[in-house]
Amino acid sequence: MKLDMTLHTQILREVPQAARAAEAAGFAGLWSQETGNDGLLPLVLAAEHTEKISLGTAIAVAFPRSPMTMAYIAWDLAGLSNGRFILGLGTQVKGHNERRFSVKWDAPVPRLREYIQALRAIFKCWSEGGKRLSYQGKFYNFSLMTPFFTPPHHDYPDIPIYVAGVNQHICRLAGELCEGFHAHPFHSARYLRDEVMPNIELGLQKSGRRRADFTVFTSVFAAVGRNDEQIHKAREMIRSQIAFYASTRSYQPVLDVHGWGDLCGRLGEKAAKGKWEEMAREINDDMLEVYAVSGTFDNIAARIKERYSGLLDRFAFYFPYRPGTDDEQWRAIIREFNG
Repeated sequence: MKLDMTLHTQILREVPQAARAAEAAGFAGLWSQETGNDGLLPLVLAAEHTEKISLGTAIAVAFPRSPMTMAYIAWDLAGLSNGRFILGLGTQVKGHNERRFSVKWDAPVPRLREYIQALRAIFKCWSEGGKRLSYQGKFYNFSLMTPFFTPPHHDYPDIPIYVAGVNQHICRLAGELCEGFHAHPFHSARYLRDEVMPNIELGLQKSGRRRADFTVFTSVFAAVGRNDEQIHKAREMIRSQIAFYASTRSYQPVLDVHGWGDLCGRLGEKAAKGKWEEMAREINDDMLEVYAVSGTFDNIAARIKERYSGLLDRFAFYFPYRPGTDDEQWRAIIREFNG
């Protein structure tokens, strides 16, 4: 397993320093999220101010952007980073697509399949110097590319694409068409082993590839600290975050595998009423043990390896390292994975 880092700032002027610090600390990759800012724009700055660390989106929301729009951005980032860019895509959920982005929600997995295929067709067209572009699907159609609109050639046209998801259909799609999969941070080792990996394997078989050809990444809920007090504080933050995710119907399968599916409805009702503190109390210690890893700086690496060995290829801590805070302890953890 390689240890990556999630970009800890949404303020663009802070990105260069954060990216340089991540690379200097020894992280293998840096992932930009799309929460309160654009998920792709920070990576322009990160690419400019680093040399070796891989850079990716975890994730960029697909459907509000045309595949052509996404392709231009991805192509530029691949060139700027000298091939270090990974395009991580996600569908988001229905409510956010319709109510936050005002885009149609229709057959998300078949639509995402076409989205990926269209991206591949566009990248191939550009790598061949803007030769005839032709992609015809139910959701997307592309048939026009002229030299004027063809981006400059570079040596990194095979941009890795990861997708994020929870259900079996998107896991199979990832195995079939993508280079990697973003498992959701709200997961358990059992869920990954019993639900995610078998469906990825089915997709890999369909594409004639092996597990070694594919990368599984996730953010891990890890409560880490120097002492019990710090670990307890981290566990309470994680408890609240788990409650937030578990209130969404899309993530109920992660509860179902452990027999806790009825919790989703209760949490959803409380979320609708804004009862956030009450939601956190619904996550008992048994659940916390299943969905999070706890430990000191000295033993957290061993505990993560024990839980995720054979399941993950790379991961990041959900609550990221911040330069200037316990630097030596974090560097020791990084060396455990990337040294």
